[in-house]
Amino acid sequence: MTIGMILLIITAILILLGAGQRVLDRLHLSDKAALLFIALIIGLGFVPDVRVTDLFAFNLGGALIPLALCVYLFFQADTAWEKWRSILASLVTGAAIFAIGRFAPDEPEAMRFDPILLYGLAAGLIAYIFGRSRRCAFIAGVMGMMLSDVANAAYIWSRGIPQEFVLGGAGAADAIVISGLLAVLLAELLGEVIERMKRGTRPPVRTFRDGEFAKEEKF
Repeated sequence: MTIGMILLIITAILILLGAGQRVLDRLHLSDKAALLFIALIIGLGFVPDVRVTDLFAFNLGGALIPLALCVYLFFQADTAWEKWRSILASLVTGAAIFAIGRFAPDEPEAMRFDPILLYGLAAGLIAYIFGRSRRCAFIAGVMGMMLSDVANAAYIWSRGIPQEFVLGGAGAADAIVISGLLAVLLAELLGEVIERMKRGTRPPVRTFRDGEFAKEEKF
């Protein structure tokens, strides 16, 4: 089983167990909506790629559904500044992943770990540094990987190499999906660590809202 499929299954299990509710709240997603997106990514990943030209095609589960989710999250951003951060983070992430791909060994076997995992971790870290939110991190992780893939295809075509390019071609196992998931995971872990470091031993600030006490958290 691929890394992407494992991450999606683990994510679905956590959602069913209620463990990812806080992250979903920050993404403005309900449990059902998140599970639907996961099911679409996995299911449509097995559908034949949609061909646009002789050299370009895209996968519904590996590219179209993550892109649709990014568009939804983009318009759910609380402020215009958060939207601009998402765009900036996507561009920087895409440039960084493209650079890593240029300098990485040509043969994946020469690397000590899966290059897709490396791209995903890089996307997640950069996306969080620039995005500072779970929404920005996911958008930058997915869009940064997409931009990098497109830039790499353009680079190859510019050299006169007629190589076929399938965006999200590996479906749920594609680096696009993995980057988005790892970006949110790193954003949650880093955000929690930073929050605890700032708070120290002080108890979290709570406000009474909708009939219950809720901890104040930054999105």
